[in-house]
Amino acid sequence: MEVTVVERKSSQSPTTLQKMDSTVWSQLPEELLDRILSFLPLNSFLTLRSTCKRFKSLIFSPPFMSKHSSSSSSSPSSSFLLLSHPQLDHRYSHYDTIAHSWRNLSLSISPLLSCPPSTTLLCISNGLLCFSLPSSSSIVIHNFLARSSRVLSFPSHPFAFEFLTLVSASAGYSVFLISSKSGSSKNVFVYDSRVHLWQQYEGFKALICDDYNQEGVFCDGFLYFTTPEPFSVVSFEMETGKWDRLVTELPGRLMFIRLVSDGDGKLYLFGGIGMNGISRSLKLWELSGGGENWVEVGTVPELMCKKFVCVCYHKYEHIYIFWHQGMICLCCYTWPEILYYKVSRRAWHWVPKCPSLPEKWSCGFRWFSFVPELCAFV
Repeated sequence: MEVTVVERKSSQSPTTLQKMDSTVWSQLPEELLDRILSFLPLNSFLTLRSTCKRFKSLIFSPPFMSKHSSSSSSSPSSSFLLLSHPQLDHRYSHYDTIAHSWRNLSLSISPLLSCPPSTTLLCISNGLLCFSLPSSSSIVIHNFLARSSRVLSFPSHPFAFEFLTLVSASAGYSVFLISSKSGSSKNVFVYDSRVHLWQQYEGFKALICDDYNQEGVFCDGFLYFTTPEPFSVVSFEMETGKWDRLVTELPGRLMFIRLVSDGDGKLYLFGGIGMNGISRSLKLWELSGGGENWVEVGTVPELMCKKFVCVCYHKYEHIYIFWHQGMICLCCYTWPEILYYKVSRRAWHWVPKCPSLPEKWSCGFRWFSFVPELCAFV
C-alpha cells in the first residue's frame, strides 16, 4: 500500500508530496492498523472493502464496529429515509437526514432477493431489512452492510399473514405476525433469533385496525396496536404472549389514530380531530404519568394540515407513521413526501420530493427508517 504524505516546509513554500515507504505499513501492529483504517468514512470504506480480503475482514473488527455501530453512538454516521415503490424495481431512493439531501445510494442486496420479481421490502429495524419470498412461503432477514442473510420459513405452507413486525435488539431479533386465517381469533407467531424457533400464541379476541402497512409499535417489551372505532389501544407482551387493553382514555372526536415509539420508552399517539369522518386538525399526544393519560405535545400547522389531508383524500387507512432519529414521520401511501415532527425543536417540516421520481407516479409510496448497523447480525 502506498501512502502520499503532504509536507509543508513553511508558510511561504509550496506544498510538496512524498510517498511513504510501504514497508512502514507492513511493520505496524494489526491492532494499530485497524484503528487507523477505522477512521475512514463509512461510505468510502464500503467502496474500498472489495479491493482486498484484509479490508473486507476489517468490517468486523472491534474498532470499526465500535465506531460505526449506531447502537454505540447517539449520532450515527449514516441515517436515511428510504423510499420504496413498485415501479422502482428493487431500487430504493434515499434521503440523507444528516446531510439533508437526496442521494443515489445503491443497496448491496442478497442474491436471494435479486431474482424473484414478487419480492417486497416489508419492514426495517435497526439496520436489518425484512423481505418477503412469497413463492417459497418464507421471509428473508438481510443486513446489507455485513452482506449476510437468513431465510425464515413460515410455520406452515401456504401461510397468509398480516401485521408483520420486526424487532431488532443487541441480543438478537424477533419477528411478530398474525396468521390471516378466518375466524374471530387469529393465532400469533413470534420468531426468536436466539433459538431459531417460532412460538405460537393466542390472538386477540377483538379486531385490530387493518390499515395499510400498519405494524406493531414496540415499546418496553410490548407491541402496541389500535382497534377500530370505538378506538382503543391494545398491547402484546413479547416474552409471555399475553394481550391486554390500555384503560387510558383517548382524546375525543378522533377520526383516526396511529401509534409510534421513540425506542427509548416513550409512546406517542397521532390522530385527526373532527367530525363526520373529516379531520379538521392533526394532533400529537404523549403517554405520560405512568401510562395514566395522553398529553398533547404538538399540532400540525393549519396549512400543512390542509395539504396532508387533501393529498390523502380523507382515506385515513393510507396513512402510516414511524420514528426516525428524533423525528416522527407522517406518510401517505398516495403521496411521495414526508411530513415530520422534530421532537427536540417541536417543529413540523416537509421532506422535499425525490427529484428522480416521475410526476405520473401517484400511488404505492412506502417509506422506511434506515440506520445501517454492522452489529445487527442475522
